[in-house]
Amino acid sequence: MKSQTLPNTNLETSSIILGLMRISSMTDGEIGALVGAARDAGIDFFDHADIYGSPTHECERRFGDAVTFTAAEREAVTIQSKVGIRSGFWDFSTEHILSSVDESLAALKTDYLDLLLLHRPDALVEPHEVAAAFDALQSSGKVRNFGVSNHTPGQIELLKTSVTQPLVVNQVQLSLTHAPLITAGMSANMAGLEQSIDRGNGILDYSRLNGITLQAWSPFQKGFFDGVFLGDRETYAALNDVIDELAAQYSVAPAAIAVAWITRHPANIQVVLGTTNLDHLADAAAGSDVPLTRPEWYRLFTAAGHVLP
Repeated sequence: MKSQTLPNTNLETSSIILGLMRISSMTDGEIGALVGAARDAGIDFFDHADIYGSPTHECERRFGDAVTFTAAEREAVTIQSKVGIRSGFWDFSTEHILSSVDESLAALKTDYLDLLLLHRPDALVEPHEVAAAFDALQSSGKVRNFGVSNHTPGQIELLKTSVTQPLVVNQVQLSLTHAPLITAGMSANMAGLEQSIDRGNGILDYSRLNGITLQAWSPFQKGFFDGVFLGDRETYAALNDVIDELAAQYSVAPAAIAVAWITRHPANIQVVLGTTNLDHLADAAAGSDVPLTRPEWYRLFTAAGHVLP
């Protein structure tokens, strides 16, 4: 498992993250086995959000009930949560951020979060309210580092007019077939080519220029919750042929090739795996160690239907 230091932090983490949004119905034993399988695969990064599960914080509670870390074990892992999505609206107010973090810490049974992300952009955001919350959380030791999720460069710059802490992470949707943050830059200024539409306002280059680590969620999704492309030979026959060929060449599962396409990028993009299947987790996590060549990376790119002008 590749590891990486997140810029502007003291965090040395795995390139693969275990997402815990689907664990609310699992038993303590099943959750413990999932976390154990992740650790066996070299994963030391765990991703949560207050909104995961019903009622809110339920997945955090299930994790906190099922997994007990010693002090040394807790320092050896990274726990991240997200805040801001409420029922029917988004909320980046100081009061909500502070109260939600307290509830997350209680649910997770931990004294601090290594990372707190603003989950989705709040159209009514007041940067000074976010700054007040972040200052209080940092000074109290409840949160050590901060970031965002699904934010554009402009939205990050707006936050930075008041927020003084480095925003070190942006968690965004990215897969081989849903890759506008990569593909738009490949065909800039090409009228008539749908791929040239910049849907992220230059997220990828902005992140590399500003020391922000991207985290890819839904790494196997065809589009926006349209199902997975792996094994879909009706829509992605050519892509699956290339994936299967490379999987055989590297002696890994097809999921590992899909992960490797993301982790191969020099932006050091992390991959969030949301599976609760232990075998699927091990198969996909192995992609961190697959050294795709430049021709192989571009072969997957074109097989997925993207254009090299």
